[in-house]
Amino acid sequence: MEEKTKNDVPVWETYDEQDKEALQQLADNYRKFLDTGKTERQCIKEIIRQAEANGYRNLQTVIENKEKLTAGSKVYAVCMKKTIALFHIGSEPIEKGMTILGAHIDSPRLDLKQKPLYEDGKLAYLDTHYYGGIKKYQWVTLPLAIHGVVAKKNGTLIEVHIGEEENDPVFCVTDLLIHLAQEQMQKKVSEAVTGENLDILVGSIPLKDEEKDAVKANVLQIIKEKYNFDEDDFLSAELEVVPAGRARELGFDRSMIMAYGQDDRVCAYTSLVAMLELENVKKTACCLLVDKEEIGSVGATGMQSKFFENAFCEVLAAMGEYSDLTMRRALAHSKMLSSDVTSAYDALYASAFDKRNIAYLGEGMAFNKFTGARGKSGSNDANAEYLGEIRAMMDKHNVHIQFSELGRVDLGGGGTIAYIMAAYGMQVIDSGVAVLNMHAPWEITSKIDLYETKKGYLAFLLEA
Repeated sequence: MEEKTKNDVPVWETYDEQDKEALQQLADNYRKFLDTGKTERQCIKEIIRQAEANGYRNLQTVIENKEKLTAGSKVYAVCMKKTIALFHIGSEPIEKGMTILGAHIDSPRLDLKQKPLYEDGKLAYLDTHYYGGIKKYQWVTLPLAIHGVVAKKNGTLIEVHIGEEENDPVFCVTDLLIHLAQEQMQKKVSEAVTGENLDILVGSIPLKDEEKDAVKANVLQIIKEKYNFDEDDFLSAELEVVPAGRARELGFDRSMIMAYGQDDRVCAYTSLVAMLELENVKKTACCLLVDKEEIGSVGATGMQSKFFENAFCEVLAAMGEYSDLTMRRALAHSKMLSSDVTSAYDALYASAFDKRNIAYLGEGMAFNKFTGARGKSGSNDANAEYLGEIRAMMDKHNVHIQFSELGRVDLGGGGTIAYIMAAYGMQVIDSGVAVLNMHAPWEITSKIDLYETKKGYLAFLLEA
């Protein structure tokens, strides 16, 4: 009888009881992270809490106190409460480069427009503009929550969180009843629900004695009483509409997690955990968790900004080693895992995938040599030598891995932050967790892949 190889044995069967307990603990903590971090700002707040509990200090405090960073120092830098970089200073010269884990914490959603509130048909609505790539029809008839901040002219910042607690109201994008949907059902899926129809229903009771837009007036009165802001304050607000509800275990065997925002918070969380577990590093390690990837990594908090470079220069200065040449050498000699999700094989849509080159749920950490679209447009195509190094690292630490592409070559594609960091001349490859229902309001991951990816990120930080 032919002996089974490592790749023939289901990953779950390779776990002992200690592994299974560690997997479950990681999955439980991950679900708590997802519930706490429905927006970028919420994610950053929780990341800072965990980082400080593990000995990290605000880089700005170090700079103001004119302290020196030495081997073992742990610091973090934040950009506009939406992007963070954590640095763990190593014992080797910084010019030898860093080990970098880079993920994003923004996810597809609906954003409120600057003038959102209106009344029509004796109902009050909030007008939205979708963020990132979504299938618009997936967002109708779901219970939705609102999270974000309102900045008043007097400098007051008001936090808004509605829809997550048991006694909170929720909101909804309505849809046409099936009895009258004959024309709608004839349209292409991409046209059946339009972006301008993704407005959320927020009220139906009129304000007493109000003659015009009485329902809208009543909503404004409730907002004023509960949150103390006026209609004009929507002009300086960041309010995100996301699925209401908690991350849940999926399946009779509880082997999967179903939740909003797993692209790419599943890779952000596993990167963070690996970074916080790191001890006695040789190379300086960095965990970079950024905003705006879903819309092209633009803006001050996106990967294309100078935030990371500026923060790294401040770290070098606090080490007493800053020069432009030192900075460039360090970045060129660095190695990075672009921590981002990939598509998982779905048997119900088998024709969209190349079965030999796709990631499977529950088969471990996934590596994508390239992403991009069709002819690798917009891709960072990792070097073969780097893949060889990666394979050796993962074997050394018994990490189960798989190699994949997003899907069939001519169907489309997607991008990550990998090509942006590769511009410094460093070695970069995409790696992370396979996801079902990617970019849908509720996405699915495997606990096994979560666990193996955390192990893989830690192995990389130790060995690269």
